Amino acid sequence: MEKELDCSYQAEPMEGIFKEIVSSQLLACKKDPAHYMWYTFWFLIRKSDRTVVGSASFKDIPDEKGEVEIGYGLGKAFEHNGYMTEAVKALCRWALGQNGVQHVTAETDSEGSASQNILKTCGFTEYKRDETIWWRL
Repeated sequence: MEKELDCSYQAEPMEGIFKEIVSSQLLACKKDPAHYMWYTFWFLIRKSDRTVVGSASFKDIPDEKGEVEIGYGLGKAFEHNGYMTEAVKALCRWALGQNGVQHVTAETDSEGSASQNILKTCGFTEYKRDETIWWRL
């Protein structure tokens, strides 16, 4: 992938839960290729040096209420530079421009203050709290 995209991948290590998420998204894409855009991982590539600093994706196609969930991750070395805020804004703008999409949702850990701040900056509001916090734009 690095050679094909002329980049250097330095984002989240492809292991553990992240590897499981990528694998399940790939499987979903193979089962439903007509909706591949909703299962695609969007790499965040820093322009200055073509470094992949993170990724973002939607977790499934929009549901019957017109909601779609976003997920994202950033390499530790690239936190607090605004990369993810820029990416979340762009992906939400794209999603809300698609037919039938009314809301973008996200789930954060209760202690995930960095992720919560990104969502707040992007205009999300909290709408449910249990073991995790749910957000809606």
